[in-house]
Amino acid sequence: MGDTGRVPVGIIGASGYGGVQLVRILMDHPHLELAYLGGDSSAGQPFSDLYPHLEHRVKQIIEPIDLDKIADRCQVVFLSLPNGLACKMAPTLLEKGCKVLDLSADYRFSDLSVYTSWYGVERTDQATAEQAVYGLPELYRDRIAQAQLVGCPGCYPTASLLALAPLLKQGLIVPETAIIDAKSGTSGGGRQPKINMLLAEADGSFGAYGVGRHRHTPEIEQVCSDLAGHEILVQFTPHLIPMPRGILATVYATIRDPGLVRDDLLTIFNAFYRNSPWVKVLPSGVYPQTKWATGTNLCYLGLEVDPRTARVIGMSAIDNLLKGQAGQAIQCLNLMMGWDETLGLPRLAFYP
Repeated sequence: MGDTGRVPVGIIGASGYGGVQLVRILMDHPHLELAYLGGDSSAGQPFSDLYPHLEHRVKQIIEPIDLDKIADRCQVVFLSLPNGLACKMAPTLLEKGCKVLDLSADYRFSDLSVYTSWYGVERTDQATAEQAVYGLPELYRDRIAQAQLVGCPGCYPTASLLALAPLLKQGLIVPETAIIDAKSGTSGGGRQPKINMLLAEADGSFGAYGVGRHRHTPEIEQVCSDLAGHEILVQFTPHLIPMPRGILATVYATIRDPGLVRDDLLTIFNAFYRNSPWVKVLPSGVYPQTKWATGTNLCYLGLEVDPRTARVIGMSAIDNLLKGQAGQAIQCLNLMMGWDETLGLPRLAFYP
């Protein structure tokens, strides 16, 4: 613990949207204190140069990445880095006794050959990867509580899997028929400038990308296969929508029992998530909207059955930067520390 009796936390890669969300949550968390901000290109700058709106609260300078110094000062380290960098740092930090939460894809895969084939990075840290736990608390709460290393899920997989999990776990759908149609706000693309994210390009437009080859696909398939008990493939199509934050995933699948109605599914979903304070299953006939989740760590789920096509339609709305990234990472840390998983996390949206 630090001098304040709080757990000292470091963030490596603090300059991106994930990093700034972590900083914001840490400022309000009763048991955590921000002890280190590390960055590469932004080293030497005050954090408030990058985010002037935090100048009155965050006085730290972004420091060069020095793993020895980080391990000396921090009990917990968040790695908020581009893919392929966390795997070079996590083994050392774990050896030095830190708990590590990785927000990139590096520790989301149990089979590193799958990671290499989708992300193009060769890995030598198989032993470290084997001890990583996939950081979706609603499915792996007990394992996360025992973990030293958590691979925090992507934003699309979080929204999609929360809609699919009860259906797969209870054997309610034909798994191979699952189709995920998802939309994300522009902050999902990060803070680095990209032409397709310019206001003039994105505003008033709407389109798919990464069709049939988006990197979140194998991550979704890995967890779906785990839930279904056998290998399955999933059709996943992401879209960019001109708003800063939020994800809506609409999931379609053929139901095994054509007699199943919407109220049956609501009963099943409510039972499945009865101990999940961050998942809200909406009442019959109410469908989630992204704005309801904005600024919170909540996931809103809505359900429908189309008896004509014998399909279930599941809808899931989250804030991609919170439940889809930084908020979920803090939720995992709360579990790792033995605290209530709601601690220090926002639950009321700014609305409208």
